[in-house]
Amino acid sequence: MEKRADDKPRHVIVSGGSRGVGLEFCRSLLEEGYNVSTFSRKGTPETDELIARFSEDRLVFDEVNVAVPDEIGRFVQKAVGVHGTVYGLVNNAAIARDGIFATLPEVDISRMISINLEGALFLTRQCLRHMLTSKDGGRIVNISSIVGTRGYNGLAVYSATKAALDGFARSLAREVGRRNITVNSIAPGYMRTVMSAGLDDDGLGQIVRRTPLGRLAEISDITPLLLFLLSDKAGFISGQTILVDGGISA
Repeated sequence: MEKRADDKPRHVIVSGGSRGVGLEFCRSLLEEGYNVSTFSRKGTPETDELIARFSEDRLVFDEVNVAVPDEIGRFVQKAVGVHGTVYGLVNNAAIARDGIFATLPEVDISRMISINLEGALFLTRQCLRHMLTSKDGGRIVNISSIVGTRGYNGLAVYSATKAALDGFARSLAREVGRRNITVNSIAPGYMRTVMSAGLDDDGLGQIVRRTPLGRLAEISDITPLLLFLLSDKAGFISGQTILVDGGISA
């Protein structure tokens, strides 16, 4: 892992790092030598184990509601106080509520928009204020989804939030590129997550059969790309939505 100009480990903030994909991102980043700050609504035994393994000097965790701007601001200030300026941001926190759009409760629509989209915008805004003053530049990676590009039955609002994140990445990449800050989206293919929770074995089997590589996506398929996009080797890649989908969108 490349270090900052002052030879200290680079600092990456990951939203929604208490479980699932976000937790694995945090673990991989720590193993690569980054200092990591992460948050979620509630802590988990897995985050406690990660702190015990790497220490509070390497991993900052706090309980934060990403939909509340003041909480995000306090968290970023705390994280910077411990690890120094922000080099990388991974916008991972998201929720999904499946259902036919015509009957989807308004509260579910509002929550997905506030967490998946507004939360990412507020967090990025806070982190950018530090990246823009750094000689080291920065890396912003949004965790999007294949449904932001292709859509999915019963996930209209979730798809809309992910498509919006991709558009946000393209525009922000133009805005901050001159400051050596890159902005990209990773769009995983179908995984055993919220996207496929409502599918039975036949439904999952149909997706697998339509996928040229013959399987669903795994977290281990995504993490290497994330590490690459955060590295100096990806310094000329920006404004892109990169699909990791086994060829299903080909």
